[in-house]
Amino acid sequence: MAQHKNASVVAGARNSLDLFQLTRLVPEAPALGAKAAHFYLLSAPFVALGGLSPSEKEILKTREPLNQRYFRKQAGLTNRWQFPFSPSCDLLGIAQANKAFRVGLNETLMRIMSADTPVSLNAERKSWKEISELRKESRGLLVQFPSAKPKFSFFSDQGAPHEMLFSYTQKITESLEPDVALECLGFQWDLHRIYVFKSQLLADLVASSIQHHGMYHTDSKTDKEPRCYKQGLLPGWKDKKPCEKKQKMPKITIALDINDPDVTRVAFAAALKNLYDSEIEVNEEDIVGILASASVLQFPKLFLKCVQVMRSSISPANVCSYYSAGCKYKQPFLVSDCERWIEVNLVPQLGSQIHLRKLPLELLQKVLKSSRLFTFSEFHLLKITLCWVFLEQNPKIQIIPSYDTVLTYFSSLPKISSYLEKEIGQRYIAIFQSLRLHGITSSKHLEELWQINFLPLPWLTRILSDHYYALENGGDMAFQRDFNTQAVRFGMVLTQEPRYHAEVISIYGFFFEIKAVRHEASAYSFYMQRVKHADPIISFFTAECSPVSLKQEREVQYEIKAQCQVDGKWQEFTTDRLTQKFGVKKSSCKSKVLKVYVPAVPIYVMFSLLFPPSLG
Repeated sequence: MAQHKNASVVAGARNSLDLFQLTRLVPEAPALGAKAAHFYLLSAPFVALGGLSPSEKEILKTREPLNQRYFRKQAGLTNRWQFPFSPSCDLLGIAQANKAFRVGLNETLMRIMSADTPVSLNAERKSWKEISELRKESRGLLVQFPSAKPKFSFFSDQGAPHEMLFSYTQKITESLEPDVALECLGFQWDLHRIYVFKSQLLADLVASSIQHHGMYHTDSKTDKEPRCYKQGLLPGWKDKKPCEKKQKMPKITIALDINDPDVTRVAFAAALKNLYDSEIEVNEEDIVGILASASVLQFPKLFLKCVQVMRSSISPANVCSYYSAGCKYKQPFLVSDCERWIEVNLVPQLGSQIHLRKLPLELLQKVLKSSRLFTFSEFHLLKITLCWVFLEQNPKIQIIPSYDTVLTYFSSLPKISSYLEKEIGQRYIAIFQSLRLHGITSSKHLEELWQINFLPLPWLTRILSDHYYALENGGDMAFQRDFNTQAVRFGMVLTQEPRYHAEVISIYGFFFEIKAVRHEASAYSFYMQRVKHADPIISFFTAECSPVSLKQEREVQYEIKAQCQVDGKWQEFTTDRLTQKFGVKKSSCKSKVLKVYVPAVPIYVMFSLLFPPSLG
């Protein structure tokens, strides 16, 4: 039996000798979970479309003659086959590479938000439509990975940035010989001195180098040549007669040390490219690095352009990096815009995406204390804050977790003391003190907080005692008197459709219906009205399980606020704080109506309520 097995092994080795020589050269798959693994898989279709496979680089290094060029190999788990070398004539391999590109291996993870707030099919179809249009426009070209806002980058991953820059500058200067060599970031960048003067730093380095080599200090016999150098340094100088030797200027070398980690080679190349362009062009994907490069090069026009683009393109994926860049380079308007965006979109957008982990602790605490913060309810803020702490403690998590996952994690920790009382949780105390935990009135949610042992026991005891007191005294919130910091908030987001939106909220046995009505293309009305506990719009579960107050009148302090972005600027409409007695009759159940005229959506509407102590 052993002999038969050995014979089979030998025969198989002889028959598959060529296949072994080919497959042993295929790069080993990176370890799972490594960042390079995702890049290897995602870049394979693009490399194949470029006529160069990952294995070809290894094959070229070998000395053995290879005759297996026409053997195809399987690519992926589906029926896709291609040559190892992917020549331009391999139509099947190119077609299958296009198919792999259309599959979008990373698109699923990019669109996953969480199990609590899954992405809608409409958003998914729109994303695929954008990618399809991008693919049609870029047919036959090498492009970068598609993102939410597809952008083309002049500097691709197929060549070194300094080589791509040299190729571009040769076209602009009509093959004029470079006369400045900049040694920076491990590369030598070939530049032309008539263009580098847009950068104050490069201009100073060039002038210092020329002066150091004695080009300005010569005797009278050679005085004409230095004048040529002087005049040649001026960007607008076009006189050819006095100096025909300006094309043969000796090449000078300057060196620049950059310690800013935000300056990447690709971003630095993009900044140098803008020295040659009459109009500044930046790519949003590399804009933080370009901003850092512009700051180092002292290129004010490019720097201002980057800030302008960043202020107009804030999204969940970049708001935290933009905020950090604004603080680092002292751009108060950019910092303010990022803070304002987070105040409105922390709950609707950022809180349900993995980019939440990048939010700095100080910024989160500041936003939670803001009077302009939008939320659907106080419980939504608690969920997002717990998720943020979970991501802080689990940096390897790549997908936003569901709320149940967060609860399971904190429940699994030792029960010796609450999480905030431990050494690891003390730095988060100020964040949870900024929450309005008294606005969480659901017994289910309060029981979950007790089970995970996250909040200190005195905190939970105070919340429960306040609820008990309010229920015993007809809804009086005697321990919450500051409306600006203690009012309970409920919100809704309006898009183009539908024209009518309503929700029912309950607090201490009182039920209110918050409404939004769109009259015309840009006219909206927002108000709330009290409803009876037996009203048909209240669900059976709510009527059966929620406390019910039979008081005919209830004094309420409230404020209705609407926020929207018009022409890139946030506008705020409010009724200011009002006090009104809400009854159950039609004449006394309706609040003041907030009417606004805004041309853009979405509109973020917030209803804030506080029950002051009764006089009688």
